[in-house]
Amino acid sequence: MLTKEYIYSILYNVADPEIPVLTIQDLGIIRDVVLNNDSVEVIITPTYNGCPAMDMISTNIRLALAENGITQTKITTVLSPAWTTDWMTEIGKQKLKQYGIAAPNKSFDIPADGVECPQCNSTQTKLISEFGSTACKALYQCQDCKEPFDYFKCH
Repeated sequence: MLTKEYIYSILYNVADPEIPVLTIQDLGIIRDVVLNNDSVEVIITPTYNGCPAMDMISTNIRLALAENGITQTKITTVLSPAWTTDWMTEIGKQKLKQYGIAAPNKSFDIPADGVECPQCNSTQTKLISEFGSTACKALYQCQDCKEPFDYFKCH
């Protein structure tokens, strides 16, 4: 018999295709798991409306479940309420920093400067572009270590 806990344990290993050190659970995009006899519905919310990674995430969810013998699956995308960085886990935010991306900080959205550098922890940083390697990130440069880095935008 399937349980929600078992499904969540499988989903815990599904990585985000854009930031592979994060799982979809770290990001907080899994809203719910619904069990109906032998079928599983996974309800997800994208980090951004129109996020290009959602198709890959849905595919990876299906593959992870299939690898564990669960073939009757449905992935449902829910847009409301909109995803917020508040749904990210603290472990996920720590993983971001270790990966070299500054974690979201609700103290500011996209500040001109002052984002903590994930390399050297300096706050002597400067906004280079409001758009980084993906739409959910902004690009900064540390004035102390001179390294460029992405900042995961709050929303």
